[in-house]
Amino acid sequence: MTATVAVTDVPTAGRVSVARGYRFELVKMVSQWRVRLVVLVCWIAPALFVAAVSQQGSLPVDTLFGRWMHATAWAGPLVVLGFSGTWALPLLTSLIAGDVFASEDRLGTWRHLLVAVRSPGRIFVAKALASLTVILLLVAGLAVSSAVGGLVAVGNQPLIGLDGHLLTPADAAGTVLLAWICVLAPTLALAAIGLLGSVALGRSPMGLLLPALVALTMQLAQMLPIPVAIRLALPGYAFTSWSGLFTSPAQLGPLLIGIAVSLVWAVAATALAYRLFLRRDFTNLTDDGAGRRAITAGLLPLVVLLGLSIGVITPATGATGSGIEQNKVQQSLATSFAHLYRLQTKQLNRPDVTEAQLKATAACTKGGDQVAAQGAGNDWRCVVTWHLPDVEAAGTAIYQLDVTPDGRYVADGDGPKEVNGFFLVRTPQGDAPNPLWQFDGKVDLLSATPKE
Repeated sequence: MTATVAVTDVPTAGRVSVARGYRFELVKMVSQWRVRLVVLVCWIAPALFVAAVSQQGSLPVDTLFGRWMHATAWAGPLVVLGFSGTWALPLLTSLIAGDVFASEDRLGTWRHLLVAVRSPGRIFVAKALASLTVILLLVAGLAVSSAVGGLVAVGNQPLIGLDGHLLTPADAAGTVLLAWICVLAPTLALAAIGLLGSVALGRSPMGLLLPALVALTMQLAQMLPIPVAIRLALPGYAFTSWSGLFTSPAQLGPLLIGIAVSLVWAVAATALAYRLFLRRDFTNLTDDGAGRRAITAGLLPLVVLLGLSIGVITPATGATGSGIEQNKVQQSLATSFAHLYRLQTKQLNRPDVTEAQLKATAACTKGGDQVAAQGAGNDWRCVVTWHLPDVEAAGTAIYQLDVTPDGRYVADGDGPKEVNGFFLVRTPQGDAPNPLWQFDGKVDLLSATPKE
């Protein structure tokens, strides 16, 4: 009988260090034409896109901050960030992390690599670090390129937040940078899932597609009216919760939970991939790591992790239902209206008025008297009331709201036309639509319900 020598029985002398293995894997990865092409696209395409769209007559108003791309350079990077979280980053993690181990299976080079490095553990670490480096390079390219495109096309101007308050150019730049840093957490989670898929599924194409499929599933779940605890327990929630940075005060609760959940998933998926990789039989040429046992060992722990996350988040936050409630919507709309009213007053060269003087309030209903005023939907109708100094009669304005399940809403002015109708106002950047006509807002899903 022929004895089989395990890889771990090879003498430790002459083993390649993790640093050398990392440099080798990094050079091998960036030498691929498709990786070079993707890096080039990420560092050039966003700048061209932002510069081109910012000069167009029509803007992507259905995208968060898209309506402000004419006004400030810092709206462009946020539009790119929203697109990246939905499409670009899941696809990039699939291309890089989802193929880093499977490529060796397709080429049949595991034995040569093991003879050179003599340590499966060091091979895993080197490959994981190399893929992480390339992914970070791609994310940096998307952020820097989109910001440069905006600065060249529009200029360093203030940014209007999701509650109508004005961020100075310096504050806007810092907050945009922080938003891009925050999405690194869910990107790492997808990258770790890509490593797991690449190890567990071997040369199967499903390993390459796994991060994109997981991201798509999470996006579909976020579009459904699911409870807040389940929404926060999904590792991709930080791809959208960064928008909470653009309110005052910032809605940090959902964002921090989303980041924490993403990092836990990143660590768990990486640990599972490492465990499966070390248990693989590299002496068997027909074993590419794929199999029911490997899939089960990688999938079931993540399902359990999701359940545990929901079990921890629910009592820790006290979150119940959708988190979108009547009083929260009313308070958010009234705050945004007051801030934007002051902006409109300045643009129309009228006497300034403070939020305290306006005393803006909102009364909202949803779908008529027969439907509870809570949850997402495009059937919210609100009446905003405000007061002006030395004017006895209160002003009123009507808004139709489209509230999404993640708490974002679009307020559409429905009269009177001289207040929230469509007309152009003159700004330092040129003519722009009335700021009270249409605007984006954000409801904090975890905040305490404001009292009447």
